[in-house]
Amino acid sequence: MYEDRGIQCKECSEEFIFTAGEQEFYAERGFQNEPQRCKNCRDARKAAARGPREYFTVACAECGGEAKVPFEPKTDRPVYCSDCFANSRN
Repeated sequence: MYEDRGIQCKECSEEFIFTAGEQEFYAERGFQNEPQRCKNCRDARKAAARGPREYFTVACAECGGEAKVPFEPKTDRPVYCSDCFANSRN
């Protein structure tokens, strides 16, 4: 029923594919308009609207190294660097 279609991004003028799956998703949700921007331009637009993200520097509770996190840490919960966090999930 749906076929992949190429659409030209109105932001960067590059062509991107509006896949059959995306078209089906749009139809299920009742969206009337096709996307006008490629994924990179949509993401950049969202990031610009959100503003710059603030990071907090803390000491990792496991190794003591520096960790930068996008939230203000609370004193009652440990914060881990990305390596220690990944190790704890395994």
